[in-house]
This record gives sequence, structure tokens and C-alpha cells, in this order.
Amino acid sequence: MPNNTRGLAILGSTGSIGTNALEVVDHSDGAFDICGLSAGRNVERLAQQIARHQPDVVSVLEEKDVARLVSALEPYRLEKQPQIGWGEQGADAVVAHTEVSVVVTAMVGAVGLRPTLSAIRRGITVAIANKEPLVMAGELCQREAAAHGADLLPVDSEHSAIHQCLAGRGVGGVKKLLLTCSGGPFREQADLSSVSREQALKHPTWVMGPKITIDSATLMNKGLEVIEAHWLFDLPAEQIEVIIHPQSVFHSMVEFVDGSVVAQLGTPDMRIPIAYALAHPERITLPWPGIDWRTVGALTFEEPDRQRFRALDLAYSALDAGGTHPAVLNAANEVAVEAFLTERISFLQIPQLIEAALEAHSGGAAATLDAVVEADLWARQNVQTQLQRV
Repeated sequence: MPNNTRGLAILGSTGSIGTNALEVVDHSDGAFDICGLSAGRNVERLAQQIARHQPDVVSVLEEKDVARLVSALEPYRLEKQPQIGWGEQGADAVVAHTEVSVVVTAMVGAVGLRPTLSAIRRGITVAIANKEPLVMAGELCQREAAAHGADLLPVDSEHSAIHQCLAGRGVGGVKKLLLTCSGGPFREQADLSSVSREQALKHPTWVMGPKITIDSATLMNKGLEVIEAHWLFDLPAEQIEVIIHPQSVFHSMVEFVDGSVVAQLGTPDMRIPIAYALAHPERITLPWPGIDWRTVGALTFEEPDRQRFRALDLAYSALDAGGTHPAVLNAANEVAVEAFLTERISFLQIPQLIEAALEAHSGGAAATLDAVVEADLWARQNVQTQLQRV
């Protein structure tokens, strides 16, 4: 590998973030070498990525997926066959590659927590695109990052915006963070009782996976981002505000104690914050067009409707309660969203199930991985029990 090339591993390479990250790599003029890729069950797409980028090590979700990947690779007649692993150990092997200096963690759900911690413990740059590690175990992740010298860089467009607004400065002069939100597909819909799966999956701005798209429709996505921002920027909940901005041009803002506000603006394209995290502190020249200010039109801002979108307040409550409550919030949400996607419950039952789990949770410290995992399992069982009564 050339001296000026950075070794890159991507956890969740076949998802939206992973594919966009590889597209950024394709336009980085050789700045990155793909050392490892970890994916789920989409072995056909993973095979295409392997043929294109020639990684040394790859991983799939389960042992049975290994044979499927081997079969999918046969038409490519590769001269260089990667080492193939599976499950948690496979993802750890991807992260452990000796030449990896940057890891993109984009595995959806709680399954991404352990591999993200493994990357942090390598003491390298970790571009965090999955919300769950910081939501579930923010205290643990930050403690391990400090202990091992890892650099945590956010990939979420909102947190990337804040990181850029702060420009390496601390938060001593910050009055509050303003996380912008498109408002989702139901921003102007008063009655949410009959929302269908198909309606909820039609996001007005971003193209994302189904779970994250539903989170955006309930505004839980923004609630999870509040918890993330707390851990990323070391500010209390009362200094983190959510504001609806339907045009998705302002990606977030920082208000300082002197009244100044600094904002980061851009097109709603995840390749921009991905490129920022990969190349930091440098910038990658991207070929895609920026904002055409002649066609932007009016930019508007409004308060979120917390009565219609209960998920936002549930996230603030979980952050305020602290300990393992955010882990319970996250796990309960995952199970509830999956139940909605499989049409077992209604849209409005998602926050109801989460709230019941939070109320039933006795709490506890989230200082160890075992404690976080135990709370996660408890929440999943709690919601499954609730679903049996639905």
C-alpha cells in the first residue's frame, strides 16, 4: 500500500451508507485501499464489491452465508480470494486487519455495538454511521476511545454538520446545538391512526433503509440523534434542540453564547458527510453538484409536534434517566419497528410499546458491555411479551 493511502474497512458495506462510502472511495483518487468489508445476507452485492475492490478479508452474517458468497464469487474468477468469516468474529477480523486505519461502522441495529467497540479499541479513526453504539453505550464508547486514542467522527449528516461548525473548537462557548429534521412524511398529517407501511417508507428527502426510514417517520431517528449528540459533544440534553427544516438544506447549527449561529449547509447527499469523515482533516473533491442557490426558494423552520410524535420526548426521557435506559429505548424501538414493518402493529403503537418498556425498566449503570447487552435483551423480551397481548 502506498504511504499516502489509508487502509479502510467498512462494516455494513452493502447498505446505503456502505455503498455510498465505496462510491466516495471510487472518486478519492487512490486515497483509500479497501482492506475489509463486512455485510449481512446480500452476498450478491458483496460479491460485486469484492470483485471491484479486492479486499483481503470479508465477513457475512451467518455461517450458512459463507457458501452462498463463495458461489456468488465464482463468475468473477478472482485471482485473489479474500479470507471469509462470519458473525461477530468475522466482523472483528475485518476490523483487526493490520493495515486498516479507518473503519466505517454502518451496521444497522444493536448488532453493530461489539464490532464498533473492537474498532475503537484499535485506537484508529472510527467513522460512526450507526446510531446504536453511542445510544446504547455512549459512556463506554467514549471511555474506550479516550483510553485507546481512537478518533470518533460522526457520519450522520446532522452530527457531521455540528462537527464542521465547531471546526475543532471545544464546546465551552456553545449555548446550544440545533439538530435539523425534515419532519418526515407525516409532518402535515394530523391523523396518524391509519398510516400504512408503504406510506411510512416514503421519506420526502433521504433514501435510507427501511428501519431508519420508519425511525424518521416517527421522529425517533431525531431522538436517537439527541442522545448521540450528548455523547459526541459532551453537552446536556437541555442544550440540544430539534427543529423542523423541511427543505433539508441546513444540516444543523451551533448557537454560541454571544448570539452568533454557525450552520453547515449542503445538498441532502450522504456522500458529503461520509467523505468528510473519511478524509478528515482534509477534504475530498467530489464530482457531484452542490446547491444551486437560484432554485432553493424559501427555507423554513418550525417546532416539532411532540404530541403527534411521542418518540422524541421518549428519547429525551431516556437520556435524562441515564444508565441503561437509552439501551432499552433503542432495543424496544428496534422490536417495535420490526413489528410495524411486518404489519403486526399500527404506526401509533410503536411509541406506546417503547414507553411501556421504559416505564417497566428498573434501570442500572451502563458502564460495561455486559450491562448494556443485558438491558438490550431485557427490552426485547419485554416488547415481545407486549406483542403477544396485542
